[in-house]
Amino acid sequence: MNIEEIREQFPYLKTGKIYFDHAAVSPLPTPVKEKVDQYLYERSFTEINNYHANLEAVNNLRENLSNLLNTTSDRIGFTKSVTDSLNILAQGLEWKAGDRVILNDLEFPANVYPFLNLQQQGVEIDFIKSQNGIIKFEDVEKVITPKTKFLSISFVQFLSGFRADLKSIGELCKKNNILFCVDAIQGAGVMELDIKEMNIDFLTGGSHKWLMGLMGLGYLYVSEEVQNKIDQKSVGWLSVEDEWELLNYNLKLKKTAERFTTGTFSFIGALTLNSSLEFFNTLGYKNIQNVILENSQYFINKLNEIGLKPILNGIERENIAGIVTVPIDNAEEIFEKLKSKNIKGSVREGMLRFSPHFYNTKDEIDLVIKELM
Repeated sequence: MNIEEIREQFPYLKTGKIYFDHAAVSPLPTPVKEKVDQYLYERSFTEINNYHANLEAVNNLRENLSNLLNTTSDRIGFTKSVTDSLNILAQGLEWKAGDRVILNDLEFPANVYPFLNLQQQGVEIDFIKSQNGIIKFEDVEKVITPKTKFLSISFVQFLSGFRADLKSIGELCKKNNILFCVDAIQGAGVMELDIKEMNIDFLTGGSHKWLMGLMGLGYLYVSEEVQNKIDQKSVGWLSVEDEWELLNYNLKLKKTAERFTTGTFSFIGALTLNSSLEFFNTLGYKNIQNVILENSQYFINKLNEIGLKPILNGIERENIAGIVTVPIDNAEEIFEKLKSKNIKGSVREGMLRFSPHFYNTKDEIDLVIKELM
């Protein structure tokens, strides 16, 4: 598809809106909306109990996610959110007083609170201090001690848009026997991500941001080695091998990551995410990444031309993704002005944040820049 054909898949564009808030919630492209409509029609008029009829699509979603992350489908499980996924890990690992966890001061709270909660078990938290929105590799390296057991970082930081060098961090963690956890919600599907190459032990993401699905569905990847270290605190009927032997009550957990999907989850969320990923597959993830990087760099350059300096001004291409954040006076007032002109970004921590996707155009960026002048 060319850009005009791609943009035809986003009905809201016919209203004249410019939407640059994909780091919060994405619009639903037509293939996803059609899947929602089909699901609601079945539940309202035809199949009604369409659980088994849609299991194939759920299995397809596991395959699509495993292809996206370069793993196998048996390593993928579904949860309600990134927070739920991280709590499975935080509460399932064995901790001793004095164990140390590495985080950083730019993380979205979902990637902080599950680990802060471990302080009641005597776990110590080491926060890496960012520099101008950047998490420097050498600062990660400096904070490691013999007591460091765990490191968690976002692939792309929600506020600054900084894209971490996961391969180097993963190699560092492997060398020091540190469990490496990644929050990928702002990066998966935007930038190429390879779990094997990056030595990632545990990864989680969600469907409603860059992946253009619905709220209420999270996914996780867990290596077999780490899964075997997790003392699973929450189990349910879908956690066990013989799930449809309903009166057997045999608590024999599945050997796959499906064991962490404890009960009935968001089927409509899974079906729509699968539909979205199949749409992405037709476009090609490399193509999607290239356009997002071009849009982001163009946005940064144009902001510079009018005297506004984004947080990530002047950094290397491999450390940007789709988020462009601008420190600016009266951010809320400017946000409301843009909103009145049918331009949607967001305000985070008193700064304007824009997050263009693959179907957005440079002409749209130019219109935003004109309003900011």
